[in-house]
Amino acid sequence: MRICLRSILLLICIIVSMTCISADLNIDNEIEAFVLMEAETGTVLDAKNEHKRINAGYLTKLMSILVVAKRIESGDLSIDDELTASDKVSGTKGSVIWLQSGDKISVDELLKAVIIGNANDAMTVLAEAVSGDVDTFVMDMNAKAFDIGLRDSYFVSPYGYADEREYTTAHDMALICSRLAKYDFLQPYFKTWRDFIKNEQVELVSENDLTRNYEPHIGFKACHSSEDRYFLAEGGINSGGNTFISVVLGAKNEDISFKKGKDLLKRAFSSYKVVSTEFPEEMLVPLKVKNGESSAVEIGIKVQGKATVPKGDKEVRTKVVIPEYITAPVYEGQPVGTAAFFNGDTLVFETDIIIKSTVRALTWNYVLKQTLLKMIEK
Repeated sequence: MRICLRSILLLICIIVSMTCISADLNIDNEIEAFVLMEAETGTVLDAKNEHKRINAGYLTKLMSILVVAKRIESGDLSIDDELTASDKVSGTKGSVIWLQSGDKISVDELLKAVIIGNANDAMTVLAEAVSGDVDTFVMDMNAKAFDIGLRDSYFVSPYGYADEREYTTAHDMALICSRLAKYDFLQPYFKTWRDFIKNEQVELVSENDLTRNYEPHIGFKACHSSEDRYFLAEGGINSGGNTFISVVLGAKNEDISFKKGKDLLKRAFSSYKVVSTEFPEEMLVPLKVKNGESSAVEIGIKVQGKATVPKGDKEVRTKVVIPEYITAPVYEGQPVGTAAFFNGDTLVFETDIIIKSTVRALTWNYVLKQTLLKMIEK
């Protein structure tokens, strides 16, 4: 009887498991592309078509916000600054807060309008304040995109209008979000579902319902296109303080978009951890130098980093590769080897081992000088 009951329970577990797997596969078939990324290390934990170039609609505004945030961080623009709308706001397409030429409005309210309400006229005012005009702002967007490593994105406006020339990828959008997550002053905007601006005359409501019903939420944006495709870029933070990002592009409906985004983050929280890859420099002995003014030189790790690995795995192991000696001249900061960190057989982080100080090559003048000094000392 017990054996029979156990067999039945095992069969039920298998059926439930197979049903969940089948449901996940069906959902994935309803999505054009997605990615799950750990924000600090940029590690991709799950993906489908992560590098496929797609017009992601209003998610483009996240790149625009990143450019604005950088200018605020530098001190060139303040949240408390009051800006004046130009005549360029007239006739703005899409979502607006009904700005007119000459209207004065704070950067704070403009950020609310763009992040929560997706307002294009507010975006115009911010773009002109940052770059002088919208066209130059778009150039700044693409320059910033290149600087942060986006190689499959191209922007033609700050707004995210449907345009066949404009594209990004799930992977690139996750990288944008990982940068946005570093700006603490943006989080109150990203976490707000509903607010009012312009003396309570304009109501703003976010299309991202996760701002009000998903506890780990830290940002970023949800939207849909005129072709009824749904897009989501969502960030969540786990109990250990690690930030994960899920991006879902081209879902068939809103429910699929939100479900997949949350499922990806849930898997990240339950299955992955971020570990240190610090290597103690005292374990690196000085490197021999041939034909140099010094016979040895100290070496060190260029970057101490972190890696994202599955929970329950053993500690990350390190493999150090350095030569037996190096020939002068050698220069401070010069790479001479590598420190590679592995989780099992998977490389999770790698950094250079570098020279800590310059050692010049021997010359006859140097040798003669040293010989004379030794004779004087005697």
